[in-house]
Amino acid sequence: MRRREFVGSLLASAAAAQARFGQVNVPCEWSFYGEKARRDPFSEVELNVIVTSPSGKQHRAPAFWGGENVFRVRYAAGEAGLHRWSTVCSDPSDAGLHGRTGTLEVAPYTGAHPHYRHGPLRASANKRYLQHADGSPFFWLGDTWWMALVKRLHWPDDFHLLVADRVRKNFSVIQLVAGLYPDMDSFDPRGENEAGFPWQRDYATINPAWWDMADLRVQHLVNSGLTPCVLGCWGYYLPKLGERKMKQHWRTIVARWGAYPVIWSLAGETSMPWYLSTRRDDERKELVAGWTVLARYIRSIDPFQRLITAHPSETARASVDDPAVLDFNMLQTGHSDRKSIPNTIRKVTGEYAAEPRLPVINGEVNYEGILAASREEMQRFMFWTCLLNGACGHTYGANGIWQVNLPGKPYGPSPHGRAWGNVTWQQAMSLPGGSQLGRAARLLQRYPWHRFEPHPDWIDPVWSEKNYEAPSCAGIPGELRIAYLPQPAGGTYTFRSLEPGVAYRARLFDPIEGSEQEWGKAEARNGSWTMPPLEVMQDWVVILEKM
Repeated sequence: MRRREFVGSLLASAAAAQARFGQVNVPCEWSFYGEKARRDPFSEVELNVIVTSPSGKQHRAPAFWGGENVFRVRYAAGEAGLHRWSTVCSDPSDAGLHGRTGTLEVAPYTGAHPHYRHGPLRASANKRYLQHADGSPFFWLGDTWWMALVKRLHWPDDFHLLVADRVRKNFSVIQLVAGLYPDMDSFDPRGENEAGFPWQRDYATINPAWWDMADLRVQHLVNSGLTPCVLGCWGYYLPKLGERKMKQHWRTIVARWGAYPVIWSLAGETSMPWYLSTRRDDERKELVAGWTVLARYIRSIDPFQRLITAHPSETARASVDDPAVLDFNMLQTGHSDRKSIPNTIRKVTGEYAAEPRLPVINGEVNYEGILAASREEMQRFMFWTCLLNGACGHTYGANGIWQVNLPGKPYGPSPHGRAWGNVTWQQAMSLPGGSQLGRAARLLQRYPWHRFEPHPDWIDPVWSEKNYEAPSCAGIPGELRIAYLPQPAGGTYTFRSLEPGVAYRARLFDPIEGSEQEWGKAEARNGSWTMPPLEVMQDWVVILEKM
């Protein structure tokens, strides 16, 4: 779409929104027009819209600069009824921006979109999982599209194709970066979208046309039922922009996308210095302190209080000075295939037990196909092992998608001089691990997974520091037990501590094909049940459900 046509469509939609009618939780938008000539409106003026709800609560929504003299606000009301709004501009003498007042009539939401129907995401009261405002649990099955907003993933055809594939495979979250990408330096041509870069080359001001094109992709994800997890940038951009410019960057993100059902991640590899840094230890400390400041700033300007985390080098908790700035704890646990298993289990179990509590999600581990390894069996292992040891979701990644490799034109080397692999994004989209994790998530979603407790002691053999590849087990005492058997090449598997008087029905789930077979009653003797022999030597999932 050409720039003029796109702006025209936005103005038309904004004009419709000026009627100021909406539905609960659904974003609406309207525009304001500055009356004073300005050289750089983005840097010279800030506009906020104060919205007072029918119950008397006030929300301060930041407006974003839309180019020329236009400022726009996007707002999602949390309750039905008549809302009153007024504008506050940092330049009170601009009558087009300051002191404007009006109303917004909001009706109950009547559609089927899960976020609008169930409300914004929050951490559960016990800090073990994520849930909607109405208490409905949210199952995080993420996919990694760091560079989803670049033109190499062509809009609309390629983007729509990938979105449809991930919706079909049961993904719920897409992790993407807001224009300041990993594995490249500033203004690398591989980071452009159809309108260029999000900032001018000297970081003096933003490029609204870039953000307009990014809007289309973010809105399509949301309309398709996927939840964007937006990383503001990669961590090492903070010293490049400085605190003031980074706050402007994040203010634009919040103003543009905060009204949508999104999740915030401060940055990618938050505390990781620039790849070629010669002062890594000092930079790491500076980044931890700096991103803690930014987390507090984001919280202070976001009227919708979207969930905040950090994509880390190891753990989000260790990426900031104060874990209270986070709503959940994201992990990154390695890309070394089976060698990543011990660190993954240690990190998941350690962070599950850590205080203060935070919901735990492994946000990056063993992209499928990275370093010509980490194939589908490793994807299954990491998913099941993390979920059954305390994680409340899991993020998949396919090497080739996150960097958008094209046929005959792979992404190429990172700043350290080497490439992560040349599989195209189209090939990576069809790697089997994504489908297998989608089927695994569907299985868990049939049960009250959010009530699961890790119980490695429920099955013998049990994983330990001497054998991290032994089975994992979790469930609900007296109701349900689910165990993952990574490599049952013969041998005996016994469920322990079965409750007296509780009869369980056993079922076998094939995590490769997604098929199931009934095993009948699990006959316990002295509180134990030994499984029948497994004829096919592969990984399996065993379910014991109360009869």
